[in-house]
Amino acid sequence: MITEVIEKIANKEGVEKEKLMTLSLIAYLNEKKKKYMEERLEILRRYNVNSTKELEEKIRKGEISEHPAWEDLITLENLEEIIKETSDDIRNLQKAL
Repeated sequence: MITEVIEKIANKEGVEKEKLMTLSLIAYLNEKKKKYMEERLEILRRYNVNSTKELEEKIRKGEISEHPAWEDLITLENLEEIIKETSDDIRNLQKAL
């Protein structure tokens, strides 16, 4: 069923099925990346900082309470890794087009 729908759309749009699926995956990953970036910015704004490093420095200096800032710092580090991996995946898919 899904294969038929994809083929129908590809034919209607005049695009090869594989290219359509690649473009769709790129769009999906871009949307996910946007959400990860929004979540990252929300945490940075919460502590009025511009980077993970700045948040860590403020925690170490005692300018920001350790709890829940350390947990948020870990979340930030994880988000940054996910954003990097997602960007790499997008770039690799774009090269394949």
